[in-house]
Amino acid sequence: MGLCARDRCIMADPNLHDFQQRVARISADRARGRAFEAEGTLGLSRLAPPPRRRRPLLGPLAFVLCCGIGLKAALLAEVGQDSYADRVARLAAGDGIDRLGAALMQPDPVSLALARGLQRLLP
Repeated sequence: MGLCARDRCIMADPNLHDFQQRVARISADRARGRAFEAEGTLGLSRLAPPPRRRRPLLGPLAFVLCCGIGLKAALLAEVGQDSYADRVARLAAGDGIDRLGAALMQPDPVSLALARGLQRLLP
């Protein structure tokens, strides 16, 4: 038998709580527009398009930045600071894209430090 309180009878069955949880889950799914789907079956949810994934942006940008600084450091180490500064000055005297290249290729403290380290390592 069960217990009755406030015009509701509560069954003493231990599985009743699990059953009520399943019924609530199915009702919530139907309210959201989904039908009940048993695990392992092919239901309508497989027809819904997968959620769009955001592509990471920070990692590729950091990689390109590190490659640019490494390229400047390698050029500085190979041709020397004076020759490098002369080449950047010739780029700055050019038109449009040459000036942009000169602005990007200006030696910065990080590339100068890396160039000094590379000069010590390279013969």
